[in-house]
Amino acid sequence: MDSEFWISELTDDDVPAVVTLCRAALDLPEDAAEAAEIVLRLRETTGTDGWSAKPRRVAGFIALRSAGGSSAAAGAALSGEPVSMSGESAGAALAGQPVSMSGESAGAALAGEPVSVSGARVIGVVLGSVSHRDRSIGHVDLIAVDPQERRRGVARALVARIEGALAGLGAGDVVVAGNAPYYAWPGIDVRYTPAICAAMAFGFEQDQPAWNMTVDLAGDAPGATAGDEARLAEEGITVRRATAEDVPALVRFTLTNFGEGWAGEITHSVGRDQAGCHLALAKDGAILGFAAYGSSRPTWFGPMGTAPAARGLGIGALLLRRCLADQRAAGHSQVQIGWVGPLPFYANAVGARVERVFLLYRKQL
Repeated sequence: MDSEFWISELTDDDVPAVVTLCRAALDLPEDAAEAAEIVLRLRETTGTDGWSAKPRRVAGFIALRSAGGSSAAAGAALSGEPVSMSGESAGAALAGQPVSMSGESAGAALAGEPVSVSGARVIGVVLGSVSHRDRSIGHVDLIAVDPQERRRGVARALVARIEGALAGLGAGDVVVAGNAPYYAWPGIDVRYTPAICAAMAFGFEQDQPAWNMTVDLAGDAPGATAGDEARLAEEGITVRRATAEDVPALVRFTLTNFGEGWAGEITHSVGRDQAGCHLALAKDGAILGFAAYGSSRPTWFGPMGTAPAARGLGIGALLLRRCLADQRAAGHSQVQIGWVGPLPFYANAVGARVERVFLLYRKQL
């Protein structure tokens, strides 16, 4: 058997093959089904205007094995460097550059293509980014390895390469945790046991847990909203879908009431395919609350927030149900409320239950 594989810097042309790999390598069906959306989201570098002063910085690498001919020929063709199965020769890391996904590449990724690049087979991928809140922190956003290629040093080599790249971009710590708003998971789902074992073997220490809640959209869920909308209208509160013109005010509202963490997610939920945002307005047009969905993944809800002075009026529950109604209309039978804080609220409002649990990890470089 061939004992070598190669690590190459990820390019836009490689993305369709990476998507196809992830459809096979992401073991949970709900993740595999959204492989294209996940990869494209994590590669995205646009959309920081208005909430981040600096551009997004990303890095990505793929592991390749010869699909036909000799390994040496494949490596030369790809300008990659040999990496032994032990991962000892991961090589010097390349600093990642911002990538703006072309429409052609995005379309090919969504359609899916054979898992091959220039005559070699893609057997693994790693994506990373620098935190926009703290530039000393790098994120491992995704790592996936072909099931037939696991336990052969591929993941170790990819992690070594992304750690080097993130260090080159100024990171002193690396976390396996979501880099909102460009994230697909809060951390490692506890059902990805091999990934948890790998993180520990690679020197990462557990940082904190996080969890999602699942909402079933069968039957009458999420429930009618007309009655609550009429009640709020009598109090002078207007509820409607957000438009692009609302985004600057929404960003100011989130920065004032909830900090900078949600501003990007709000920005990306408005006018984005398979995403949306609903808001509540006072008589004077001031924002009282918002709820958004789809900024990270089409089947995910959040964030949501209500101004302190407007809490207790039922605004949050109403906006939540309006978003869920959109997602149900889009054909989703279940929705994930991502990175949940107030569990009792969601359980009472829409019968949500804790289901996906994630472990977050950290490592000092």
